[in-house]
Amino acid sequence: MKRIIIIIVAVLVVAGLLIKKPQMTWKQSILKAAYPIIMFMGKLTGQSKNTLLNKDQVKPTDSFYDLQAVKNNGDTLHFSELKGKKVLLVNTASDCGYTGQYEELEQLHQQYGDRLVVIGFPANDFKDQEKKSDEDIAAFCKVNYGVSFQLMKKGQVIKGAQQQSVYVWLTDPFKNGWCNKQPDWNFSKYLINENGVLESYYSQWVSPKDIPIN
Repeated sequence: MKRIIIIIVAVLVVAGLLIKKPQMTWKQSILKAAYPIIMFMGKLTGQSKNTLLNKDQVKPTDSFYDLQAVKNNGDTLHFSELKGKKVLLVNTASDCGYTGQYEELEQLHQQYGDRLVVIGFPANDFKDQEKKSDEDIAAFCKVNYGVSFQLMKKGQVIKGAQQQSVYVWLTDPFKNGWCNKQPDWNFSKYLINENGVLESYYSQWVSPKDIPIN
């Protein structure tokens, strides 16, 4: 099995070299080609089960709807505008093995329309995999993955002095009611229900397509 996986990875790397996208670097093209095998390996090793669920539906102490964030274009998104909708928050990056999830997130955005708001938070917190400017991030996502869901300004999502207020709330159980889990890597995902309750956390190994949206 290990030998088969190595062969498949090698084939995907070669394919990435042969079909390099003009709007992507060599690395980005290879990572895009390798994404399916990365996710397959996650399922094979059980990593795709890396989730946390708010089984008791514990309500937050601090309201999700009091939060706000700055959009990619400099405007402010007040989360009070999101009442009555599910919200999926994802920290993103352009040079990551999971960058292919941009396409899957866009599919969710198109599939559920106003029922689900997908919000991307570009961050350079993991191995410098998002060095682009906000303008270049938006262009990269649009050209290569057709992204039309809302992107925020690049910022810090892991714990620290510069952590964005949204991620302070998502990772502080005294604010959200139960969850202290910060992102494991790029493309970690948090799902908020229609009432502003943090329902679940999904690691980068979990495909957006496998997240239950009821």
